[in-house]
Amino acid sequence: MFIDTHCHLEVQAFDDLDAVLARAKDAGVGGFLLPGANPKDLQKAKEIAHAHPNIFYAAGVHPYHAREYDEEHLKSFLSDEKCIAVGECGMDFFRLPQDEVEKEEEKKLQQECFIAQIKLANTYKKPLIVHIRDASDISKQLLLQYAKVGGVLHCFNASEHLLDLSDRGFYFGIGGVVTFKNAKKLVEILPKIPLEKIVLETDAPYLAPHPHRGKRNEPSYIPLIVEKIAQIRNMKFSEIKAQLRENTNQLFKEFRQFD
Repeated sequence: MFIDTHCHLEVQAFDDLDAVLARAKDAGVGGFLLPGANPKDLQKAKEIAHAHPNIFYAAGVHPYHAREYDEEHLKSFLSDEKCIAVGECGMDFFRLPQDEVEKEEEKKLQQECFIAQIKLANTYKKPLIVHIRDASDISKQLLLQYAKVGGVLHCFNASEHLLDLSDRGFYFGIGGVVTFKNAKKLVEILPKIPLEKIVLETDAPYLAPHPHRGKRNEPSYIPLIVEKIAQIRNMKFSEIKAQLRENTNQLFKEFRQFD
């Protein structure tokens, strides 16, 4: 069985959720984790999780929504048994304002929001789901300084100097990007990631793997990611599948019941 550790099934793009879940089941995907990104979608994620025993969710605020951060709102979800992680939270400097003053204000805001969520993860003893884009140095610094729990580096962006975070309990989320023709850097670094520290994710409905690139992504495409990982690491599909399943159990223990 595969577990999709990062899919946004709560968003409007999945108005056919029952059909999406049926296709996932046919593809051998038997568990799902819905990360929080937009605070407005958390209630929907909670409802979906409580309607399906094999679906869980996380509560967090994506850096693009840092101005909407409300700690009490997050706490109301973090106490829920179906909420098993904090995130996705982190730093994203890809779309910063052009004005230098506004740029620095945005960086500061994202940093404060990230630190606050790391501290929540420490308090609730839940793993972090970390989003990093064009902000590897500061993100690593904050994790080393504040994080007392591990988690997953979502949509790992092939920054090799982040690999030693595996010693601090962090896993690396590999998704459809690894199948892209222009993912040369990730393909080169993938063999350097400890196999026991990789988990699967789709980031659905975004970043669909080849040959579905440009279309809506969904959990049923997980086997395409596993095939590519097996090819790059020169291993059998079954070996990769078994190890990554065990990795997920180690990070998100709630999925063990579905073995």
